Amino acid sequence: MHYQEWKDLYTVEKPVRYVGGEWNLEKKQFDQVQVTVAMAFPDVYEVGMSHLGLKILYHLINSRPEYACERVFAPWPDREKKLRDQGRLLQTLESGRPLKDFQVLGFSLQHELLYTNVLNMLELGGVPWRNRDREGWPLVIAGGPGTYNPEPLADFVDCFFLGEGEEAILDFLRVVAEAGKNQDREEVLQEIVKLPGWYVPAFYELVKVNNFFCPEPGKDNIPRPVKKQVVSSLEESYYPHKIIVPFTEVIHDRISLEVSRGCTRGCRFCQAGMTYRPVRERSLETLQEMAGELLKNTGYDEISLLSLSSTDYSCIGELVDFLLSNYRGLGVGVALPSLRADNFSVEMARRVQQVRKTGLTFAPEAGTQRLRNVINKGVKEEDLLETVKTAFAAGWWSVKLYFMLGLPTEEDEDVKGIVELSHKVARAGKELAPRRPQITVNVSTFIPKAHTPFQWEAFIGREDVQRRQKILQEGLRGRIFRLSWHDYNMSLVEALLARGDRRAGKILEMVWQKGSRLDSWSEHFRPEKWLEAIQKSYSPELVYGTFPTEIPLPWSHLSAGVSRDYLLQERDKAFQGCITPDCRQGCQNCGLCGSLNVSMEIAGGD
Repeated sequence: MHYQEWKDLYTVEKPVRYVGGEWNLEKKQFDQVQVTVAMAFPDVYEVGMSHLGLKILYHLINSRPEYACERVFAPWPDREKKLRDQGRLLQTLESGRPLKDFQVLGFSLQHELLYTNVLNMLELGGVPWRNRDREGWPLVIAGGPGTYNPEPLADFVDCFFLGEGEEAILDFLRVVAEAGKNQDREEVLQEIVKLPGWYVPAFYELVKVNNFFCPEPGKDNIPRPVKKQVVSSLEESYYPHKIIVPFTEVIHDRISLEVSRGCTRGCRFCQAGMTYRPVRERSLETLQEMAGELLKNTGYDEISLLSLSSTDYSCIGELVDFLLSNYRGLGVGVALPSLRADNFSVEMARRVQQVRKTGLTFAPEAGTQRLRNVINKGVKEEDLLETVKTAFAAGWWSVKLYFMLGLPTEEDEDVKGIVELSHKVARAGKELAPRRPQITVNVSTFIPKAHTPFQWEAFIGREDVQRRQKILQEGLRGRIFRLSWHDYNMSLVEALLARGDRRAGKILEMVWQKGSRLDSWSEHFRPEKWLEAIQKSYSPELVYGTFPTEIPLPWSHLSAGVSRDYLLQERDKAFQGCITPDCRQGCQNCGLCGSLNVSMEIAGGD
C-alpha cells in the first residue's frame, strides 16, 4: 500500500479488513510462478476468513511452488466509496495487486445473496463483469453450493466447478499453466471443458422448454450432464496444518476440524445433504494429529468439530475424550456446531462444555410429526422433549429451536404445532432448569433448492407467510420466548436466484447497477430494487410456482450424483408421509455411489 491508501484506512470502519500481513500468510513473487490466482470471497473479511473451504484451497495452491494464491474480500461501502472516488482498483491482501492482473479469479458461491457482490468485485477489480466482454486474463471461475444452479451467474462467470475442489483445482491450474500467459481464452476454455466437473456456459445453447431456458451442448464433445466431483478419500485429502490467523475477531474465530463430509439422514429439503453425499470420515488418529498441529501453529483456544452432523461421526466419543484430556488444561474448548435431538447429543454437549458453557440448539424443522415425516426429518417429539429435559436437568437453561415455514403440504395446524412444541419445551424448562428458561424460536422460509426431492415444489407467497407468522406471534408471547424469522424479501430473492434460469441474471445485473450489494446484510439489503426488477421482467410462476416433473429444469444439464428417479421417488414418499431410513442402516439406492465410483468411508465404531 502507498501512503494515500494507509491514510484512507484511518477513515473507514474496521480497517484491519484491508491490511493483510496476518500470521501464517503466504506471499510469493509473481515472476517466480507459472499461474497467479486471486481467491475472492464475495462477503466481508470476517465472514470469508471463517470459511474452511477458502483456507483449504488457499494453502493447497500455495503448497505448490509453481502457483501463487492471494485473497480478496468484498469491501464495506465506506471502503468502496474511497476506491471509486480516487479511481483505485480492488486489490488482494498479499501483494496489493488489482484483480485484473491475475490469471485466475475464483469466487466461492456459498449462497445466493452474495451474487451482487460478485459483479461488484469484478468491476471494482478492473475486470469486465460480463464474460463476453473479456479478452485475455483473468479467467473467472466459481465453485461452492451456488454452482448447482449457476444459470443466474452464467453471463458473468467463465466456468463453474461442481463438487469438491481439493483434487480438481490442481488439474485446472495445470491446464492454465500449460496454456501459458499469452494463450487465447477460447482455447483455454476448450481444454477446461474436457476436465471432469467443469461447466463452461459459452459452449452451451439455451433451449426453451415450456417456461424455462435450459442449456444444451452447442457442439460435440461438450458434456451433458456435467458430473460433480468428490474427494474419494477424506482421510488422504489435503488439509492444512497451518492456517492464517486474522488480526481481528472473525465470525468463527477458532480451529475448524472437519471430522467428516456428507450426511446420511436424507432430509428432503436439504441441498447439502444431497450434494455432499457420500459420507466420508477421517480416522481418529489423523484428527488427533491435525488438532495438535493446528493448535501449535495458530494459538486458538477452541476447536470446532465440523460436519453436517458432528455427533454422527463414528469416533466422536473417543475424539472428544482425547481433545479434552489433552488440551482442557490449556484452556482449549471443544464445540459441536450440529447436534441431534437425542440424549447422546446432550451427553456430548455436557462433556465439551466443561470449559465454556453455551446454549443448546436443535432443529425440529416442523411443528408436527406428520410434517416431519413429509420432510424425512428423523426427530420425534418425545425424543426432543426427553433431550431438552436431560439438558435442563444438567444445568442448561437456554435452548434454540429452528423451524421452517412453507414446507410442502404445510397447513396452519402444522404452524400451531410449532407453538405447542415450543410451549412443551418451555414447561420442561420451568420444571427442571436452574433458572428461568429462555426458548428462542427461529423460523426461516422454505426455499426449494436444485437437486433435492423438493426442487419441483412451490415457494410460499407473502400473504401465506404473514398469516402463519401471526399465528406464531400470538402463540409465543411472554418473556420466556424469543421469536425471530428471516426477512421474507431476502427469501424471495434467494428463491429467484436458487431456481431461476439465465433470465434471473438480467435481474441480478439490473439491481446491482442500481446500487444493490451486500444483500445478506439487513442494513444494506434494498428489497424495493429487487421487487421492481422482478415485476418488470420475470414471470411470477418461475419464482412461486410448482415446476412440472416431466420437463428439464434450468439445472438439468448438471448432475449432483443423486439420480432423478431417486429424487422423484423421495418426492412421492414425502406426499405419502413415508420415512426413508438413514443410509447407514442400508443403501437406499440413490444412484450416487455407482455413478461416481465412490462409497461411504467410515472411520470406525464408537
